Amino acid sequence: MTKIAFTVCYFFYGDKVKVKIFDESHEKDLEDDINNFMEEQDIKIIEIQYQVSASISNEEQIYCFSAMILYLENE
Repeated sequence: MTKIAFTVCYFFYGDKVKVKIFDESHEKDLEDDINNFMEEQDIKIIEIQYQVSASISNEEQIYCFSAMILYLENE
């Protein structure tokens, strides 16, 4: 789905489409990173995709919270 979304955005917006990837081990950290990014940048959000994965290592459960933002920089 990610490749399809980027292809559609590229068709409409061309080389102006930018991508930002976030990856954190706690959902609150991910939320803070995304909010800080959006506050600091003058951008138009096209789409945000969010994903959670979990695994076990040495009997410890590990989470990975990630997001991809497709955006345009405002001119």
